[in-house]
Amino acid sequence: MIDAMTESVRPTPTEDQNRRLLRARDAMDRDFALPLDVPGLARIALMSPAHFSRRFRDTFGETPHRYLQRRRIERACAMLREGTRSVTEIALAVGFDSLGTFSRTFTSIIGRTPTRFREEAMPVHVPVCFVKAWTRPSSFG
Repeated sequence: MIDAMTESVRPTPTEDQNRRLLRARDAMDRDFALPLDVPGLARIALMSPAHFSRRFRDTFGETPHRYLQRRRIERACAMLREGTRSVTEIALAVGFDSLGTFSRTFTSIIGRTPTRFREEAMPVHVPVCFVKAWTRPSSFG
């Protein structure tokens, strides 16, 4: 009887895998500014790097690298709206090694340069929740 109860509480293999993938994604959300790589994230998810990359893409619809880029760019957008730091300082603060890579990635995800994004930033009186929803990077274009 106890075994039957224990058996019904155990997660399915898919649920277990999804939890491990969520742990890795949470690490990317939390530590986006740190140098993160697929092998390190795969260790968090208790998977091989190749398996982790495939499962992450299947589960979340984009590769771990692209997810991390989007997360970094999302944080950069918030910093650009504040307007207190230079674009180079923001690039380094969100985890990019060079301004060129940051600008290229920012432009490919947002559709305009970081400087132009800052110039066209939303008015301050718009509620933050709306600004975040309007400017959140999307992998859908």
